Amino acid sequence: MRSLIRYCGKCHIYTLEETCPQCGGPTAMAVPPKFTPNDRFQKYRIKMRNETDGKNSN
Repeated sequence: MRSLIRYCGKCHIYTLEETCPQCGGPTAMAVPPKFTPNDRFQKYRIKMRNETDGKNSN
């Protein structure tokens, strides 16, 4: 079963809605994706995380 709980990073509240009830901003899934050793998209997630953190490592 997939988790329905979502999190607003701006207000720091949890909700079931896709938009925050307080600020109206977008919410994200509160639970990270399930780990699998055969992850096809790992390199893309790492690249995206490094770019958003301001790091530039391969």
